[in-house]
Amino acid sequence: MSLVISGMKSIMDTNEDFAFLKSMIMERRLHLLVKIHAVLRRFGRKNPVPVRDNAESLACNMSEELCSELASADFSELICLLSKPHVKGLLSVHDTVARKGYDPELPPLPDDTVGEDSVRIVSLMKSQEPLGATLKRDGSSGAVIVARVMKGGAADATGLIHEGDELREVNGVPVENRNPEEIPPILAQSQGVVTFTVIPAAVSTEELSANESELFVRTLFDYDPEQDPAIPCRQAGLRFKRGDILQIVSHRDDTWWQARHYGDRNPRAGLIPSRQLQERRFALQRPKALFKSQSVQKQHTEEEEEEDADYGAITGVHIAGLRRSFRLGRRGSGSGSVEENPPESRWRRKEIGGACQAPTYLEVAPYCRDATQDHRPVLMVGPEGVGLSELKRRLLISDPDHFGVPVPHTTREKRNREEEGVEYHFVSRQTFELNIVNHRFIEYGHHRGNYYGTSLDSVRKVTAEGKVCLLDVQPNTIHRLHTAEFKPYVLFVKPPSIGELRFSRRKAKFFATKETKPTKTFREEDFEDMIGSAEAMDSQYGHLFERVLVNGDIVSAFNELRAELRRLETEQPQWIPVEWAGRAVQNTETLC
Repeated sequence: MSLVISGMKSIMDTNEDFAFLKSMIMERRLHLLVKIHAVLRRFGRKNPVPVRDNAESLACNMSEELCSELASADFSELICLLSKPHVKGLLSVHDTVARKGYDPELPPLPDDTVGEDSVRIVSLMKSQEPLGATLKRDGSSGAVIVARVMKGGAADATGLIHEGDELREVNGVPVENRNPEEIPPILAQSQGVVTFTVIPAAVSTEELSANESELFVRTLFDYDPEQDPAIPCRQAGLRFKRGDILQIVSHRDDTWWQARHYGDRNPRAGLIPSRQLQERRFALQRPKALFKSQSVQKQHTEEEEEEDADYGAITGVHIAGLRRSFRLGRRGSGSGSVEENPPESRWRRKEIGGACQAPTYLEVAPYCRDATQDHRPVLMVGPEGVGLSELKRRLLISDPDHFGVPVPHTTREKRNREEEGVEYHFVSRQTFELNIVNHRFIEYGHHRGNYYGTSLDSVRKVTAEGKVCLLDVQPNTIHRLHTAEFKPYVLFVKPPSIGELRFSRRKAKFFATKETKPTKTFREEDFEDMIGSAEAMDSQYGHLFERVLVNGDIVSAFNELRAELRRLETEQPQWIPVEWAGRAVQNTETLC
């Protein structure tokens, strides 16, 4: 590089040389050469393979065919071109290269092998990828044993190395009575071909592996193998974040499963803690948030109970579901009826709406929504004051033709300028209580002697109009919509750290009604309650959340939410609980 710079300095010593250099750089042919070079480099990375290896004979046959045709200027020019020596030489070289094999050849197996039935010799071409097997030492015999064969790795691809095989030699170097940590340096010193001498296991696991079905799961926790002291081999671990979709390729081991990220081009699987292991870990941790749920439910004050039940229309869009006091009423009354619990799954808790003390993995299946099918409702869950209503309001204003909210039912009298089915569905107390008995409400509650509630039919009406139904609900009522009929997308909105809360909410206020002034600003105890409530919700109902959104700044949170909903509508496939897809298709790769 220094030579080039010094050369350019010397060239630009005179104006004449500078003009020459400028004209050369601006030359169109130079730019075309650079583009051709870039295209060739991209083409070379694809490892192109010749389509045919008989170009020379094809050219001869073509010349003979053209000679028999009627003479024309084009035919004569093509025959003359194909008969030129350098063209024939080029085609001959092409065929020679196309027929030649460039794959490395494995050396022949040694002839002095004794006991072919009991000893197996495996030769592999060394690459930058690891072997794809973990080793351990037998405590009684001191032998080096193959502990695991990672699915999709080099060892698995051979079909000759299995779990339980005893490793005797590596490139002729005996490894008996060695520590497993001494084997990788031997492999590192090897060049080209690596030869293993193994004694097959007494009981092969091939049939068990062949019968093992592949499963897809959504992870409900973060995992970093580098921070896990119990993992057998950290290099073989698979890192993932909460919400990632994993393909479980082996779950025979009760402690460690093998998995890969969905869509990952690397075929080699990695180790992750099994569901049983992770449940035991969570049980030992006993999160403190589980013990906060009862205290969080008692955070309402008399001042809040005095708020009105109505908000009114926002920029011409009636948003009945944004009423803050309705949230207070439905929550204070122990609202919402409970249906029978869905069937228990080995991947889920008995009560889908209840507490899940050990969130680990949720078995999911791919789902491709047809254009004629209803949009999935979006359920937003979060603690009081986190900004659910504001996020929903902005979504509705951004595209009122695409987003909608269900119109609630109430038993209070209709006021002036209110319309049936716009602000509310006005029904009698007897009708409302009959709907409660028939489990037709997602949630309901009392406020100032009147019933308020959101019905399942009101959600169906919004989705039938081709809109995305937006709801903010209490987490204990999610189970009413968490069914194969609705297939809701559950979003958990959580607050940021308490320091960010103090900064972002320092001027924010609680509003009572559109006629009155703000009643109060956020207090320090409000921030603590918000964070404590979020921790309790996440601990108890985190297995239902498909996405976690941190609302530190309302503009950034809204943009992230809008992008996520856009991705939800365009990305295929989506992932839903396997119970919604049906057991008959749970092991297929896609339902599209």
